[in-house]
Amino acid sequence: MSDYGHPLTFGSFLTPGNADPTRPVELAMLSEQVGLDLVTFQDHPYQPAFLDTWTLLSFVAARTERVRLSANVTNLPLRPPAVLARSVASLDLLSGGRMELGLGAGAFWDAIEAMGGRRLSPGQGVRALEEAIEIIRQIWDVDARGGVRVEGEFHRAVGAKRGPAPAHDVGIWLGAYKPRMLALTGRRADGWLPSLAYLQPGDLARGNAIIDEAAAEAGRSPADVRRLLNINGRFAATGRGPLHGPTEQWAEELADLALTEGISTFILGSDDPDDLRRFAAEVAPATRELVAAERATPPSGTATAQASGAPPRASDAGGTPAATPTRVAASALAVVPTPDDGVRRSDVRVWDEAARPTGPAPDPQRTYTAHEQAGAQHLIDVHDGLRAELAQIHDLIEQVAAGLIDVGTARSHINTMTMRQNKWTLGTYCESYCRIVTTHHTIEDRSLFPHLRRADPRLKPVIDRLEEEHHAIHDVLEGVDRALVAFVATPDGMAELRAAVDLLSDTLLSHLSYEERELVEPIARLGAH
Repeated sequence: MSDYGHPLTFGSFLTPGNADPTRPVELAMLSEQVGLDLVTFQDHPYQPAFLDTWTLLSFVAARTERVRLSANVTNLPLRPPAVLARSVASLDLLSGGRMELGLGAGAFWDAIEAMGGRRLSPGQGVRALEEAIEIIRQIWDVDARGGVRVEGEFHRAVGAKRGPAPAHDVGIWLGAYKPRMLALTGRRADGWLPSLAYLQPGDLARGNAIIDEAAAEAGRSPADVRRLLNINGRFAATGRGPLHGPTEQWAEELADLALTEGISTFILGSDDPDDLRRFAAEVAPATRELVAAERATPPSGTATAQASGAPPRASDAGGTPAATPTRVAASALAVVPTPDDGVRRSDVRVWDEAARPTGPAPDPQRTYTAHEQAGAQHLIDVHDGLRAELAQIHDLIEQVAAGLIDVGTARSHINTMTMRQNKWTLGTYCESYCRIVTTHHTIEDRSLFPHLRRADPRLKPVIDRLEEEHHAIHDVLEGVDRALVAFVATPDGMAELRAAVDLLSDTLLSHLSYEERELVEPIARLGAH
């Protein structure tokens, strides 16, 4: 068992097809909008049906603000390492520190050779990759004295000037499968990035063992190497096989990979917008919760050792049983609702905030486990995603006003957002959470609000009011869409459009704060089902 203690991240693995060159860009933007952490693209420069990956990454970096970007993985035989180092550093600087560097030794050698690359044997490919990593790291090391000097068998740099330095410590992730590449990963890389489809049972454990041993021999901690994994699967109502079933099955399987194989970054290979939405809104938060709950109750004396990459517990290695797990002591509720700052942009009032009912006062003596608090925190995490989407809407409107994008593009972006998709009928929390944590109940029983009504009837007035506000927010969103359409035909339509977005800000931010104020404690106390 290997859990290196890294925080979990989730990403997309997109096809850089050029049949519709805007599609991979739109999917990358959608990945950011739904809350994924990372966007990656294949890099096959010899593939005429693909856009050039590094040109595409530059374009996507300019169209996104938060999500990290990487090739998955860079085709080193056709990307000279010294030039590649400066390309990565430049894009990292331009994007505000959002670039990572996936690297591969090469495959499809006939196609590489046809493009002018040199055909290498597997052993030569590993040596060439290690030389390239050295050149790249020296280029980035602007504090070292003298020029870059690597007298390699396949790559040379004889006095090249250093720089620029990236904006952040760019991770070098290797697509490795064989022992020599895995050992190189342990010695020199920041991450291991294989694809699950290319692995056989036991390959992850064997790969981790080789990486860990090589890292230790190089004086590094095994935890210095993040474990990433490209995955594919299908969503279905019932389980039909590994990563082929409902979202709760996906979450359980990914949590198992995190806790037993040390995987901390899951990258979904799909160009289906619905898959990306479900992966971000349902699978990712459920997986994080399952892993957090397990990490919060580790067997005695093992948490520190495993996070630092020390040998696994005796029971995991086939020896004597490990110590019995001990629960972390419960504590006072530490999840803090987001306060309403009282700022209002619009003179219109959709509802009377003073008439909002309040729920029962919390018991000051009540304590909550880490698992219970994680459930409450998830509500705030989902809301933070909606607040980020609201900021994106304001930015889109300003781009329309400045003539940078047209109305159709703005409507398309808004319509892909989570707040537009969930229709506000069951509440944002339920849409992304209840369907995950509830596996044995009917659809009605999965919804958060009916559960809270049943569990504590004192909450009924609050739940009724929240449902009313959900419908009102849906109407306000419709108003934004109507204002976007009217903007095309009305000379002074921008004033109406800004007014509609201001009203959305007022209603959404006020509602989210009210919902958190009233539901954070009940969710921790009563659970989600």
